[in-house]
Amino acid sequence: MDNRKSTLALGTKPVGKLLMQYATPAIAAMVASSLYNMIDSIFIGQGVGPMAISGLAITFPFMNLSGAFGAAIGVGASTTLSVRLGQRDYRTAQKILGNTVVLNTIIGILFGVTCLVFLEPILRIFGATDNTLPYANEYMTVLLLGSVITYQYFGLNAVLRAASKPHMAMYVTIFTVVLNTALDPLFIYVFDMGIRGAALATILAQALALTWQLRVFSDNREMLHFQKGCYKLDVDIVKNIIAIGMSPFSMNACACIIVIFINTTLVRHGGDIAVGAFGIAHRIGFVFFMIVMGINQGMQPIAGYNYGAGNYNRMMQVLKLSILTATVVMTTGWLIGEVAPVYCARLFTNDRQLTEIAAHGIRISMLCFPLIGFQAVTTNFFQSIGKAKISIFLSLSRQMIFLLPLLIILPVRMGEDGVWWALPASDATAFFTTLTILIAYIRKIKPKQATNV
Repeated sequence: MDNRKSTLALGTKPVGKLLMQYATPAIAAMVASSLYNMIDSIFIGQGVGPMAISGLAITFPFMNLSGAFGAAIGVGASTTLSVRLGQRDYRTAQKILGNTVVLNTIIGILFGVTCLVFLEPILRIFGATDNTLPYANEYMTVLLLGSVITYQYFGLNAVLRAASKPHMAMYVTIFTVVLNTALDPLFIYVFDMGIRGAALATILAQALALTWQLRVFSDNREMLHFQKGCYKLDVDIVKNIIAIGMSPFSMNACACIIVIFINTTLVRHGGDIAVGAFGIAHRIGFVFFMIVMGINQGMQPIAGYNYGAGNYNRMMQVLKLSILTATVVMTTGWLIGEVAPVYCARLFTNDRQLTEIAAHGIRISMLCFPLIGFQAVTTNFFQSIGKAKISIFLSLSRQMIFLLPLLIILPVRMGEDGVWWALPASDATAFFTTLTILIAYIRKIKPKQATNV
């Protein structure tokens, strides 16, 4: 079905209704996505054991690194697509779809092959010990073999959202989650495949979802669909995708470095069990952060379209509403983390020591959660309107300028607790930095807003 009317509505429909229309399915998709990551962890922790949880935590830098390349293409392509649709340049939008598929194929092959060749030494760098290496190795081998599937799945879902099909993107994600949840116990318990079974369940679920996405984009009745010539890489399109995608790439690449520091520091001060505790705390916080990411994904096409169309008042309206919603979400996460950390930890393990350490870490690491929503939404806002340099700086400031030095300094004085306290300290500092930059930008565009009245 031709969805040009839905796209044009981005510039006319009330902003609140638009954000609800686009963010609700994105939030549902992100919650579902985070839940199937959590479900993987729960099945692994309860079905394989505490050390498997630690082995899974060792793979987090891999997830960040893989996500960095995926976001560089997926977010870059979807943002570029939104702006082009706002300009009603449908021919270029068609090329963006084909270029996205080709780029994800290239990156999926290169990333998968390279990491498989050097898998064991990479995992050692990430903090794996003799106890956790076998689990991390088994899990990542399967995921890396399916790299192309994963990249195409996430990349095409980003394009679906930008092409005014947020509900379709939500259905695809929920389908993936439900299937993965059904396959996890089958492979882990029935087929006795352990942690390898959890990884296989993930890849198979994504493969079937990808088949669905390819069918959608193969329909000639769709505004965006595969056609002859769209796969030829266009230098200008690739440059735009990469330029915009550098912000989320930098964010994920930095997160990779940060998690490596966290894992290796925790191993040194608390042992493998402390790494497992971080894995649990990370999964709990991840659920709420993914809701914010869903809000960001709902905001992205609205902000990008109206920026491209010169509707600055509407652009600022969606930013303010997104910040408010994200703050409510992260405050809810903060309440749960501070009031019931033990119950959160027990979802993943029955091991008493691991539960105690994880609960302690959850309470500290989520201390400044109410501030994170503002920082995340504002960073994504600048990315959505093509202000890549600002977005990259904000991404780097929280992780590399603030968090990394704290991870180096605080553990020397506080041991294992220094790692946990570094997280809220960097969140607070990043909040004030982001607030200063946003205020400066608002003052700059006020004359343009006045012309829209």
